[in-house]
Amino acid sequence: MLTRFLGLRYHWLARNWVPPASMRGAMGAVGLVWATDWQLILHWVPYINSKFKRGD
Repeated sequence: MLTRFLGLRYHWLARNWVPPASMRGAMGAVGLVWATDWQLILHWVPYINSKFKRGD
């Protein structure tokens, strides 16, 4: 369906750029968690949020 709108060359280019783009997105997400308050973000992960219970 993509080749019908963009052509065969652009379909090939888009298919080749998906792995690097997804890897950069994953690295950006990890960098965001590292640069911000990581406990605040990891509070929403179901397995990890039980490790950071506060004794309020």
